[in-house]
Order: sequence, then structure tokens, then C-alpha cells
Amino acid sequence: MSAVRESEASAPDPRPVKNRATPATPRVVTGMVVRTRKGGLSLRVQGRVLAVTAALGTALVLLMGIALTTGDFELSVGEVLQALFGNGSGAADFIVNTLRMPRLLTALCVGAALAVSGAILQSLTGNALGSPDIIGFTNGSATGALVVIVVLNGSMTQIALGALVGGLATAAAVSLLMLGRGLQGFRLVVVGIGVSALLLALNSYLITRASWQEALEAQAWLIGSLGNRLWIHANTIGLAVVVLLPLAFFLARRLSMVEMGDGIATALGVDVTRTRAALLVISVALAAFATAVTGPIVFIALAAPQLARRLTRSSGPALLPSALMGAFLLALSDLVVQRVFAPALLPVGTATGTIGGLYLIWLLINESRKSRA
Repeated sequence: MSAVRESEASAPDPRPVKNRATPATPRVVTGMVVRTRKGGLSLRVQGRVLAVTAALGTALVLLMGIALTTGDFELSVGEVLQALFGNGSGAADFIVNTLRMPRLLTALCVGAALAVSGAILQSLTGNALGSPDIIGFTNGSATGALVVIVVLNGSMTQIALGALVGGLATAAAVSLLMLGRGLQGFRLVVVGIGVSALLLALNSYLITRASWQEALEAQAWLIGSLGNRLWIHANTIGLAVVVLLPLAFFLARRLSMVEMGDGIATALGVDVTRTRAALLVISVALAAFATAVTGPIVFIALAAPQLARRLTRSSGPALLPSALMGAFLLALSDLVVQRVFAPALLPVGTATGTIGGLYLIWLLINESRKSRA
């Protein structure tokens, strides 16, 4: 392997290109490029991105330690490690491996999935409001899952498939409504909000058709909760993350090129249509599986990618820092509702929704000021 330090400015292609999207502002890209000796594989590494990623990873490890050791039944780090390796006492093994670890892993995977889903959509649309919970993909996934829960009384696997079908159907509906107009701008947000409102009404109707017990369970699920999560939930979202996140990371470079505009991306050899379609499917699938496991959890997909970009000052979508940021925010929110509000059993969706509402107000004001300028 050899490392070469580069500093280059990527400027728009001067040749006329038909159907060019909104032209991107030229940006300076710096960092270290690590490549194989034959040049077949290369990777750009930016110092600040690397530092932020390491800091987020360290914060996640510390947060995991706090989540596993604190609570009504406190454990030492040694007792937690013994339980994880199968050498702990019966009580410690039950608390760590049955109660705390599945919930923690579910929170980490769901947070990462939602954050990467939001990062992809915000990058594709060029809009800070372009997240699955704003555009309606999350509500579409919730509709598919509710149909399986209320009508079919399905299993966890069937709920996950129902959420995936609902999310993809919503994405297809929004895409058809935006046909010929592209995915940029507030038009997509407005269309997505309209579709989301219709889906919320449909979800309410499904709840009214359920039995009393089913309606209570469905309503609690719609708030978004990590309570009573078992290994089947952790395994489901874990498998989705293991399959989908590497695909998203693989397409991250093409996503950065698409951000610069369709014309420039095409000139650089990117099939824009296929790239957008593949990334959209990955984004919807990540949001769908996350929703199937915990119910709709707002704010994470909206804020985590932007917080990661602000910290890294990255010119690209910064998918890995976004994933770590999303995992950290959701795990931290869940830890707060467990420890601060105990013994009340608050769903994590109440915490993320409260913070997310304030954040959304700030974001709308900020975007309004930018549009006026």
C-alpha cells in the first residue's frame, strides 16, 4: 500500500450537458489517498473525518458500558464481561444477555440504519428535510407493518416484510408523483408530507378496525419503543444492517458525484438513474427494517446525518460517521428514558420526538432564511 497526499478542486464540466440538475458549487476536497501498488483500489482518508469517527466509536463503547452496568441491578464491568462470555452468575447472565444486550444492540442497529437512510435521502434530494420520516417512507413502512400486525397477526419476519413492502410502495408512489421533476427541492418535501398525512390517516383507520388489545399494542408500537426487545428483534435489524450498510458504503463515492449534479456525475462515468434507484431502495429498506423492529422513531434520520456532516466538515455524505452518530443518539435517548424517568416506562419515541420537534422548528427557520437570501 502507498499513501499520496492530495489537494484538488473539482470544478463543473464546461461542456454543455442536457438535463443538468441544479449546478453544484465547486468545492475543495483534501485528504490522504491510500491505494494499492497497482492502483486497482484506492481510498480517500480525511484527517478530521477519521478523528470524528474514532471519537464517536469511543463514545459508543463508553455508552454501551454504562447501559450494561447501570440500572435497578448494577453490575461491574467484570461481571458484564463474564456474562457475555458465558461465565457469569445466573442473575447477571439473565440481566445482561436477556434484558439489556438485545435492547442495546437493537438501539445501535436501528439508530445506524435510520441515520444512513436519512443521509442517503438528504444527499439525493439536496434538501436537509429529505429524511424518511418527513417524506413519508417511515409511515409507509408503519402501514405495511400494521397491516401484518392487525389484519394478519403475523410473525416478526412477516412484519419486517410488510414494513419493507409498505416502504417501497410509498417510495414508488412519491416517485410517480414527482415524475419528470427530479428529486430536488422543497417540492419533494411537500409531496412527501402530503403522502405521509394520508398514511397517518390510514394507520388510524387500521387501529380502529383492530380489537381493543390489538389497538393498544399497535398505538404503543406507533410511538416507537425499544422496550421488551428480544434477540429476534436484534437479529432481524442486525442482519439488515450487515447486508445493507456495506452496499451503501460501496455506493458512497457515486453518491458524492451525484451530489455535484447529474451532468457532472454522468461526465465522470456514473449511471445516475441506476445509482439513484439503487440508493433509494437501500434507504427505504433500512428505514423499513428499523420501523418493523421498533415502530416509527423520528428525529434520528433527520438530525444525525447533519450533525455528522457539521462535525466532520465533509464534502460528501459521510455515511460512516452518520451511522455512528445515529447509533449514539438513539442509544443515548433510550438510556435517558430508562434511567432519568424510572420507574416510568416511557418509549424512546417520546424523547426523540420532543427533541426532534424543536430541531425541526430550528431547521425550518434556518432553511427559510437561506431561501430568502
